[in-house]
Amino acid sequence: MNAFETIHIEGFRRLNDVRLSLKPLNVVIGANGSGKTSLLDLFSLLAASASGRLNDAISDLGGIDANLTNLLAVNGEKARFLAFDLAMGVPGHNPIEYRIALAPKGVGYEISDETLTQVQDKPQPFRHIEAHHGDVRYFDPRTPKKKLKRPNWDYNPAESALSQVPKMFREPEDFRKRLASSTHYHVLDVGRRAPIRLPQQLRDAQLPGHDGEDLVSCLYTLRETDPDRFETIEATLRAGFPDFERLSFPAVAAGTLAMTWKEKTSRNPFYMHQLSEGTLRFLWLVTLFQSPGLTAVTMIDEPEVSLHPELLSLLADLLREASQRTQLIVATHADRLIRFLRPSEVVTIDVNVEGMAEMRRADELDLDRWLEDYTLDEVWQMGRIGARP
Repeated sequence: MNAFETIHIEGFRRLNDVRLSLKPLNVVIGANGSGKTSLLDLFSLLAASASGRLNDAISDLGGIDANLTNLLAVNGEKARFLAFDLAMGVPGHNPIEYRIALAPKGVGYEISDETLTQVQDKPQPFRHIEAHHGDVRYFDPRTPKKKLKRPNWDYNPAESALSQVPKMFREPEDFRKRLASSTHYHVLDVGRRAPIRLPQQLRDAQLPGHDGEDLVSCLYTLRETDPDRFETIEATLRAGFPDFERLSFPAVAAGTLAMTWKEKTSRNPFYMHQLSEGTLRFLWLVTLFQSPGLTAVTMIDEPEVSLHPELLSLLADLLREASQRTQLIVATHADRLIRFLRPSEVVTIDVNVEGMAEMRRADELDLDRWLEDYTLDEVWQMGRIGARP
């Protein structure tokens, strides 16, 4: 599986100059305001840049100016641009490297620099895309001459060249598709009238939806088309809730299904609106991680919310298993979840005396001696890996 390997962040909020190696599972820990959510937001921004939604994504974040590093240590003023460098490994070939830099221009922004390159056995890397201040050139594999050409279509300067170049080689096209598919899940809405608690219109759903709006359809589709995977979901629910027996899907109207949760100790099944917040969130997480439609990168904010501590060991197993099919970036505050993770799966964020975020992987720290006597969460609580208030 191709996967993103490294990212370098410049000028984005507290992430003024951060380099991070990426692995299949990346669980990010740190104090409030240290930059965990910023890491998820910037991946969402990169996904938007690859799918032609950059302008909307920047507007949703409040504009470029609101997201530039604003620390006294940065030359006594705001950063003048923000930039992201992202590298994706390609088995048997050199990595694909992408850079995009955005700078304020009037009340908006401009893409001041954008490149998509691949190192080869030559003095210079092969350039798939090269753009500077609106001067865009790209390599078209359909042309006989290996020269970069300029767009011959109505080019939109507010969107990335990556999202607009019509055709590229397989590796850069795979990079674009994987990045564009990246999905950010915020804390699940489980309010009294939340979509996850209501009957749902039946459709062919490959994912349960950001707020569980397709949970019923996704589970019903799995039961009918992939019974082994559906049984895995029910087995996981039994591991977390020993009294759980089965899920059922009673029809409530033409094309509309409800879902019920049957327990061994109850005469009648429970409907979704009767279940606790923690039960609903765990059901949604289990379904998400078993979904056939998982995207290349999946970002999740605080998956532990409302979960009983005893469920966190199961959650760690779910994260690890899902990371074989999607690259996971998870932000958490849960000490107990960290207990069930390996140092190689944990990323720490600290804020230095200048207010800038610093990221390190826990397996880069000298923890072997400490882990002989303590669990990883205890080492964290003792302050040995940082990421504390």
